[in-house]
Amino acid sequence: MTTPLSHTALHDLSVQELTQALQTKQVSAVEAAQHFLQRGQAHAALGAYVDTNTDATLAQARAADARIAAGTAGALEGLPIAHKDIFVTRDFATTAGSRMLKGYRSPFDATVVDKLAKVGAVTLGKLNCDEFAMGSSNENSAIAPMGSDSVQPVRNPWNTERIPGGSSGGSAAVVAARLAPAATGTDTGGSIRQPAAFCGVTGIKPTYGRASRYGMVAFASSLDQAGPMARSAEDCALLLSAMCGPDPDRDSTSLDVPTENFALKLNDSIEGLRIGVPKEFFGEGLSADVRASVDAALKQYEQLGAKLVPITLPRTELSIPVYYIIAPAEASSNLSRFDGVKFGHRAKDFADHDSKFPLLDQMYRRTRAEGFGDEVKRRIMIGTYVLSHGYYDAYYLQAQKIRRMIADDFQNAFKDCDVIAGPVAPTVAWKIGEKSDDPVANYLADIFTLSGSLAGLPGMSIPVGFAKADADKGMPIGMQLLGNYCQEARLLNAAHRFQQATDYHLAKPAGF
Repeated sequence: MTTPLSHTALHDLSVQELTQALQTKQVSAVEAAQHFLQRGQAHAALGAYVDTNTDATLAQARAADARIAAGTAGALEGLPIAHKDIFVTRDFATTAGSRMLKGYRSPFDATVVDKLAKVGAVTLGKLNCDEFAMGSSNENSAIAPMGSDSVQPVRNPWNTERIPGGSSGGSAAVVAARLAPAATGTDTGGSIRQPAAFCGVTGIKPTYGRASRYGMVAFASSLDQAGPMARSAEDCALLLSAMCGPDPDRDSTSLDVPTENFALKLNDSIEGLRIGVPKEFFGEGLSADVRASVDAALKQYEQLGAKLVPITLPRTELSIPVYYIIAPAEASSNLSRFDGVKFGHRAKDFADHDSKFPLLDQMYRRTRAEGFGDEVKRRIMIGTYVLSHGYYDAYYLQAQKIRRMIADDFQNAFKDCDVIAGPVAPTVAWKIGEKSDDPVANYLADIFTLSGSLAGLPGMSIPVGFAKADADKGMPIGMQLLGNYCQEARLLNAAHRFQQATDYHLAKPAGF
């Protein structure tokens, strides 16, 4: 029999606190699952959930309670968690935010989903995202959220007229609104870090290859990486420990690096930690509010004993054109599998006897025209162009060479520092629809996150303040921390020590 929790609502508990409450039977896994399912329904207007399965969730929760009772509980036994709709799942539909996969049910779970389930996590449902993870605002989804008959973007809990960021906007929104203690996300060019910053939560992208990509619907295979989003660095450390690990049989890009407990060194001193501050991250276009909050956070780090070291990352500006050549090229290749033959959407009325194209080609053309949204089509066209004869050498090959130079810039910088710090995005979250007609403006919002992704480095976002200007007042601001390869523990330690000295990560939006 459980001893009910008092004073604190379940949704206000951290991952660590809720896991402890579950292990000590202060609350059952079924009670926790029901609580968060009800909150998800009560706040369906946020548009975060695209699929739930109450029977499957409660069955997982009952199994977790049985393992707790038997003394065989896993590290996250009974913890409710939601997954970005880019990870395939057996018990929930997987759409990747696209009409092309509407209603698709996978016969297997993604490795990340499976690993979390093996330590006891209970799945609440699937979360809205930009179509095939292509976007910086979560306005590109083609799937109607739960409780709605029409397609609409996820809304930022801090101001529902604003975007939550993308493409993992649904994941950031549910954590910020306390609809789930934690969520999974994916980061191709900043899609964990940017929405985490815009929604005032903590998110980490590990080193490329640390978490298996098996079962992640592919966007750009040399860039995609899974990671957790939660309220604090401590919570992210617990989740990341379960998510990472070699997967050689199913993911050829998986790193042969042993599973690591990222929580072990959270409380280590950061006295003498060298924090590199790149001048390129503090130039024209950075809003005054973002700069002020990041500067204040850096001063806080100095008070904790860290040393600020000026560094340079001279090819930062080139990361945008390089990314938007390489990522679309890989997307063009990966999305060629969606042809209407094997699975997913297939056009019904495609036969045109007056067409010059064979019937099969007509089916391909109509299926892909109907199934893909505008942003996905745009990137497929760009990718096909840069890979085509006569342009491969001029664009794609040159972009790969500059990518290597960007990675070298980071290695030169890490000779003088241990971690790199700067803003996540130039501004706070903008209003829904504000940049819909200007794709390039959306792309520019990723200027500070793209270079780390191109280099395959681990990076995270932590809340460091709120905007004070009248137009953006109260919107969260995040700071980015970047580390060298496989240095996630160091990043999490630096983030945790900052969060022990501040309370930005504890703030929550009104009404939640």
